[in-house]
Amino acid sequence: MRFRHRAAAGFATLLLPLAGLVGLASPAQAATNATATYTKTQDWGTGFGGQWTIKNTGTSSISSWTVEWDYPSGTSVTSAWDADVTSSGTHWTAKNKSYNGTLAPGASVSFGFNGAGSGSPSNCKLNGDSCDGTTVPGDAAPSAPGTPTASSVTDTSVKLSWGAATDDKGIKNYDVLRDGAKVATVTTTSYTDTGLTAGTDYSYTVQARDTADQTGPASSAVAVHTTGGTTDPPPTGGDKVKLGYFTEWGIYGRNYNVKNLVTSGSAAKITHINYAFGNVTNGQCAIGDSYADYDKAFTADQSVSGVADTWDQPLRGNFNQLRELKAKYPNLKVLWSFGGWTWSGGFAQAAANPTAFADSCYNLVKDPRWADVFDGIDIDWEYPNACGLSCDTSGAAAYKNLMAALRAKFGSNNLVTGAVTADGSAGGKIEAADYAGAAQYVDWYNVMTYDFFGAWDAQGPTAPHSPLTSYSGIPKAGWTTADAMAKFKAIGVPAKKLLIGIGFYGRGWTGVTQDAPGGTATGPAAGTYEQGIEDYKVLKTSCPATGTVAGTAYAHCGSNWWSYDTPSTIAGKMSWAKSQGLGGAFFWEFSGDTSNGELVSAINSGLS
Repeated sequence: MRFRHRAAAGFATLLLPLAGLVGLASPAQAATNATATYTKTQDWGTGFGGQWTIKNTGTSSISSWTVEWDYPSGTSVTSAWDADVTSSGTHWTAKNKSYNGTLAPGASVSFGFNGAGSGSPSNCKLNGDSCDGTTVPGDAAPSAPGTPTASSVTDTSVKLSWGAATDDKGIKNYDVLRDGAKVATVTTTSYTDTGLTAGTDYSYTVQARDTADQTGPASSAVAVHTTGGTTDPPPTGGDKVKLGYFTEWGIYGRNYNVKNLVTSGSAAKITHINYAFGNVTNGQCAIGDSYADYDKAFTADQSVSGVADTWDQPLRGNFNQLRELKAKYPNLKVLWSFGGWTWSGGFAQAAANPTAFADSCYNLVKDPRWADVFDGIDIDWEYPNACGLSCDTSGAAAYKNLMAALRAKFGSNNLVTGAVTADGSAGGKIEAADYAGAAQYVDWYNVMTYDFFGAWDAQGPTAPHSPLTSYSGIPKAGWTTADAMAKFKAIGVPAKKLLIGIGFYGRGWTGVTQDAPGGTATGPAAGTYEQGIEDYKVLKTSCPATGTVAGTAYAHCGSNWWSYDTPSTIAGKMSWAKSQGLGGAFFWEFSGDTSNGELVSAINSGLS
């Protein structure tokens, strides 16, 4: 996408409950006189920074401390300071240094470390007792099970699976709760609930019971929407792809949440979502905005399931909301898109070692915390062996090599796609990279057939930013949708692997006196978030279309001149896409549409 990344800074400092530190000491040093808390201080995707803080809550001094905890397989401490940290398998032990073992009443001390992987600590003890200073080891209730995942959803049934809870005495069984009421008790970590009503929303949680018959806290909820009924969600339109971009930063100033996909009716009319963006840095895929991605707590009215996030649930943020959306619409697929206009500069280093890059991406996309959310990866490199925000000189073969490595790592059961240039001019960006060679490795290309013209040319001439075809007076030959698609097909990219792109926004100038395209201007028109750009939902009433050119619309109101697509022009573009045998359509991005999703509806109807 050519939009700049506008993510607000999301500092995901993760306070874990006092559920997981361990230590060995005499009763006088027991943790009933002390507490320990864990904080994740940093997260860079494949690694993190952590800190434990030990506080003396008793009335006498503590002469030493030992903290213990478990990490899941694949997560480890790589370096530490202010403590001696050792491990035995997945069990980790930290002992004080000679200079920081003594703690007076009320005093505290911290030690830090760097880690690899993505797991969280569990089963923690401090000086042989519980970290919260109240629970006696051996009497602790089980932990919360993992958030259930839903599969095999039918009109009347759903299969639920969840991660096992932990307990010092061992887990005896699990209670399955539907809408807060227990419907089953099982000894395994899966259950198929039957006798449900077609086309109905349900919410499921699970809680564990240990061999001492203590019941632990409930897991986070998963939303399930049974098929059938009068609100059956699967989209229509045969095998055509209908894909929309959801931006992680949209939850801030735009206040556009995953739930809006439901309330607008759009979720029932699309097949795929690209979640934008993950970062590309140090030759690796990395988290874009950790707070938005997996930490922000959504209230009940903001949540897809209608259930508020809790402070201690394993996964929050947009990822959990997408999980709830997929439970409600089981046919919907979600891809994680990496790069974009702002972060494409990182692809040059990634291209130097495609295998290592692919490994990092797979490990991040398939992180156990959200592996069920994503069905593949989208690469938005702007632009290989050409210039975008920065210029790349990786060579014509770099893009093919990168996509080949991603396909090899992700396999045939995951989607691998790319957002690509629509520069169909002679000697343009399509010719700069081996898109034809890479096509064998991708499921499809999102051809960015918009932003051809805009007020970065402040004096004009005014021109539609998303022309379908050429027209008399077009400022640059080859900068049209038809030219781009023709060039991709000419070099050997199958038509069914090409998606037409639609912008849910307009681009505009001010100081314009001429109605028709080709007028002069004095600069960009004012926009809500950025000069020269505005959402369709605003423009449709603030500056209604006054004409059409090259298969798209334009509007002249006062001294402003805008171009944008409307339901009518989208219908025309979809008809053209079908006539060309294209694989479908995609758009940037959901929040530009009206509250009832009229542009998404136009795409859905046009491809059906």
